[in-house]
Amino acid sequence: MSLPVADLDRSIAFYESLGFVTEGRSDRFALLRQGGGTIGLLRVGTAAAGEEGMPRRLRALVQVELTTDDLDQLYQDLLARGVPVSPPRDLPWERQMQVRDPDGFTVEFAEGRRGAGIRE
Repeated sequence: MSLPVADLDRSIAFYESLGFVTEGRSDRFALLRQGGGTIGLLRVGTAAAGEEGMPRRLRALVQVELTTDDLDQLYQDLLARGVPVSPPRDLPWERQMQVRDPDGFTVEFAEGRRGAGIRE
């Protein structure tokens, strides 16, 4: 997955605060890794993002979803790093918490197998 971002340096710093490691970067693109997954950050600049950041419709359609074995420990780690994360909450289909990235995209962390309680 690649996300459009207004400020590449700001977004790299944010995702590194979540535990991602920058593997490569140019003036417009960065590839970050966490575990077996990667995320790309593509600088589109503030002109494309607009004064309010990324358009609300785009932010509503994109959500980064990550899994952890220990949501409570991750919550404490993120708080200690100064990341403004919501407290963990139990939903019928998963236990999760969320944070917004600098461009307003939701980053969600869920514990265990994602969506295990969803029924068709």
